[in-house]
Amino acid sequence: MVVHTAAPLAGAVPLPERVWYASYGSNMHLDRLAAYLAGGTPPGATRTYPGCRDQRAPERSIAVELDGCLYFATESPVWTGGRAFYDPTAPGRTRARAHLLTTGQLSDIAAQEMYAPPGTDLDLTATLRDGRDALGPGRYETMICPGAIEGIPVITFTAPWTLQDVEVRPPSAPYLRYLAGGLLESGPWQHHDIATYLATRPGAATTWTPSKVHTLLTTRQPGSPHPRG
Repeated sequence: MVVHTAAPLAGAVPLPERVWYASYGSNMHLDRLAAYLAGGTPPGATRTYPGCRDQRAPERSIAVELDGCLYFATESPVWTGGRAFYDPTAPGRTRARAHLLTTGQLSDIAAQEMYAPPGTDLDLTATLRDGRDALGPGRYETMICPGAIEGIPVITFTAPWTLQDVEVRPPSAPYLRYLAGGLLESGPWQHHDIATYLATRPGAATTWTPSKVHTLLTTRQPGSPHPRG
């Protein structure tokens, strides 16, 4: 299967009705994303999500790679352990899964990531113009647009800081299982390759090994998502 990359935006971009939401964390997994879209509590999580105004599933989901580095930091109250963040300025390549959503769906997912009520559309003007816009100081309030795929803007969100500004922290097993399952579900990457990729990300590398991550992918745990791929 094809791994897509974003092409630079050509000139001024009108505000789109649809965007590619590039998830590099647990929302790569469709079971996890469904809780943000339709509401509910994902297996292994401790939080119930209200869902989006528009609860439809993504029109499409594709595998992508972004310039920059995936790392784990801070403490997730949902999963415990480090959260996934994306630093587009750090060297490396980040594997992600882009879901084709409406701008309203993206806005509601971003709100839920920041423990805010969904219902207000984001103004993506500066994000599309400059490639980056800090909407606030929160962990996932910095919007990034690395370009477009098939003429549709790619949008993701991350922290306002860089990898060098924060102390990394290892992710929990349930959280890492979602990331691994989402990468496997996306199609082009295989078990051992996924395990090596995740185990070598900053934060994970202090605790996890490729063999441990591979076990998460190949061993079904009670209440955990079943990797599809």
